[in-house]
Amino acid sequence: FFSTFPFSVDNMDPKLHKLSEDNKLHNSLINKLLDVAKKEANIQSEIKTLRTEINELNDIEEWQENALHSLQQSGQMIGEVLKQITHDKFIVKGSNGTRYVVGCKEAINKSLLKTGERVALDFTTLTIMRRLPNQTDAMVYNMCHEDPGNVTYKQIGGLDNEIREIREAIELPLRNPEIFKRVGIKPPKGV
Repeated sequence: FFSTFPFSVDNMDPKLHKLSEDNKLHNSLINKLLDVAKKEANIQSEIKTLRTEINELNDIEEWQENALHSLQQSGQMIGEVLKQITHDKFIVKGSNGTRYVVGCKEAINKSLLKTGERVALDFTTLTIMRRLPNQTDAMVYNMCHEDPGNVTYKQIGGLDNEIREIREAIELPLRNPEIFKRVGIKPPKGV
């Protein structure tokens, strides 16, 4: 059947043959263009991923620079917020007991600075630099909830001198304050 078919590449009109070759070239170029478009889409996707990574690394760098800057700054002291005077002015008691009227760094959420909050103050400007977490000493906390039980002085061995001093300084003034008043000494009120 095909051998009797009148059209073949050999007996094709040269113009038609040229058109067929141009069509093949056109299809080849379209395929190459599609390949390039796919490669470009992949590269654009990679660029987007890399930009996201760059932004994340920039955020990390900024955080580390801020941490380094705060370490390089002059020292800070711990204070306790006593009262908020205005939107950005507070009365703070420093760690040495002195009270200061101080400003607050812009980046700090001032609504979180309530009475009793611990804060870090810059030594030079007396500005609240950051809010500190509440600090509870674990040893003190555990001692508050520790039950001493029913221990008598007789059960404590080897501390006779210390027990005598405790009885003289604490028990005697609490149980017999009149002895101290008779002698003219004000009874001690504890340790």
